[in-house]
Amino acid sequence: MTDFDVCKSLFENNGLELSKPLHEKLEIYSDFLREYNQKVNLTAITEPYEIMTKHFLDSILLSRYCEIPEGARLIDVGTGAGFPSVPLKLYRPDLKITLLDSLNKRIVFLRELCQRLDIDCEAVHGRAEELGRDEDYRERFDIATARAVAAMPVLCEYCMPFVKKGGKFAAMKGPNESFKAAGNAVKVLGGECENEISYTLSGNDERKLFIVKKISHVAAKYPRNSGQIKNKPL
Repeated sequence: MTDFDVCKSLFENNGLELSKPLHEKLEIYSDFLREYNQKVNLTAITEPYEIMTKHFLDSILLSRYCEIPEGARLIDVGTGAGFPSVPLKLYRPDLKITLLDSLNKRIVFLRELCQRLDIDCEAVHGRAEELGRDEDYRERFDIATARAVAAMPVLCEYCMPFVKKGGKFAAMKGPNESFKAAGNAVKVLGGECENEISYTLSGNDERKLFIVKKISHVAAKYPRNSGQIKNKPL
């Protein structure tokens, strides 16, 4: 079997389609990620098939488990090497993607990556707790997402201020968290717990996706500064 056939089978086993053009883009992404990773630490996962599974497949599965409207505006908070938003953009070209990270060296990588992939994404160097107060970003997005950035109560305060009323916050996490710990944070920040989805990537590689629906505006005092968010979670 060719690399494409192996990857196509992997995607189909997870309810997704993989075209040859998409596979070619993902290979460009993988090659550039591994090359750039030699000078800037972006990922501990460097084997091509593991990148395809644990980064690309996992990112794109968000589109299967979370209803994302056509043409939705999505912000990826603490995006790192572009997960999940860049693979999502390749799979769903209709999405309008904003990549947010606090480290400029990652933003430099992401801008060059998007050029190589010939996709239009906004890459922003900044801190979530500051940008969440900026009127150009506050409650402007249909979807906010983050992937294993922090514990759920903390992550909610970083991400929920970006979501407009009626939108969703989708947190991609490991298997050991639950909505229970984040219930108060979700409520205080104008949300309600919509769904908690458990899934397996391959073998016993377990993941969870938490989906929060935004039902009311975030109070003006949120987000707080980073010290308060981390030291006194909601």
